[in-house]
Amino acid sequence: MKARIVASLKADYPLPLLLQVAGLARSTFFYHQKRFDVRPDPYAQLRTLIKDIFEKSHKRYGHRKIWAVLVKQGIAIAKKTVLRLMRDMGLQTEVRKKKFNSHRGTVGAVADNVLNREFTADEPNEKWVSDVTEFAVEDKKLYLSPVIDLFDAGVVSYSMSTSPNTALTNESLTQACQGLRPGQTPLVHTDQGFQYQHVSWASILAKHGATASMSRKGNCWDNAMAENFFGQLKSEMFYLQKFDTVEDLKAAIDEYIHWYNYERISSRLGGLAPMEYRSKTAKDGEPIYELC
Repeated sequence: MKARIVASLKADYPLPLLLQVAGLARSTFFYHQKRFDVRPDPYAQLRTLIKDIFEKSHKRYGHRKIWAVLVKQGIAIAKKTVLRLMRDMGLQTEVRKKKFNSHRGTVGAVADNVLNREFTADEPNEKWVSDVTEFAVEDKKLYLSPVIDLFDAGVVSYSMSTSPNTALTNESLTQACQGLRPGQTPLVHTDQGFQYQHVSWASILAKHGATASMSRKGNCWDNAMAENFFGQLKSEMFYLQKFDTVEDLKAAIDEYIHWYNYERISSRLGGLAPMEYRSKTAKDGEPIYELC
């Protein structure tokens, strides 16, 4: 009882004085305080929920995204609290970035920077960005070419190959164009990589009434949305795993892009995944086609 009284008063009075008046040894006080200070963790259920969200995100979500998921579920909590609890539990993601540059000088037609860093779109299939990134697996390389819609940052299509040739980029563009509806003629922005200067790329654009746009030479910020996607893919998947074969990596990229399109929440989209956002914002009667 004395220890409880001292504990209740120590915020207002010096502890040595309280111990002297109560006739308690310092060690005795702290022994009893440990016993009655053992209380149920008020965040026990929240810790379990945070860990579950973290695991379901394949350990890719930081505290901001986990906070957004909690808020989406109707749980009122501060971001700092989520950060503190994640640190207590040792839940932390790893981020590393590396860029593949597909530029090989001027080999064909170079387009103007029509996009001009306007990385938003009012409608699906209004503005697309594309690029190529490289992965190293043992002594081999794998290249990925996605087409990303600036309306919701969803990956409309993608292709993979062990060579960064025109067939790689033409395949992803052709697949993306197959999802166009009548009247849709997207602006397609890329860097000045040789694949995008090639006549075959221009031919596909012309066939579908699309307009070419290219970044200024040596300026990666002009295609920041594609760069951002590559950074997320590598930091959230590639750098966190070890791949023995190119086929293993291909399967992991397939899984990641599906997760990215259908499950990975985005603060830009109000806590929704790209396909979820596209479905919720679709106009009455407007068809929603499957993203790759």
